[in-house]
Amino acid sequence: MSDPKPISATATATATDFLAHLAAIIESRKPANGGDPATSYVARLFAKGTDAILKKVGEEAIETVMAAKDGVPEKIVYEVADLWFHSMIALAQFGLRPADVLAELARREGLSGLEEFAQRTLTPRDKEGG
Repeated sequence: MSDPKPISATATATATDFLAHLAAIIESRKPANGGDPATSYVARLFAKGTDAILKKVGEEAIETVMAAKDGVPEKIVYEVADLWFHSMIALAQFGLRPADVLAELARREGLSGLEEFAQRTLTPRDKEGG
């Protein structure tokens, strides 16, 4: 299998800019920043707290898997977009940004999955094979 073609710098900057823009909107929806849970879905999730946000991420992950099992590209894109969006809400809940995730992906570039896994500090769950 050949390596995928590299993404142009313009496309990368545009995607990164959009993620940063979306993250800023999400951040502005926090009730502490003036987001109103009565009028904003995102503000309502923040007001419900971490457990509600993480539950939503889990639901979207399951819907993504189900869409992938169906094999319909449009459904997959739709569900992955929901998953990314709710993951971005989770990142914001913990004071993180998409740039933090992008930096981690960049750090891993060029490592095989096995090398990357070997560099991790194993958690008890990892040691159990989970």
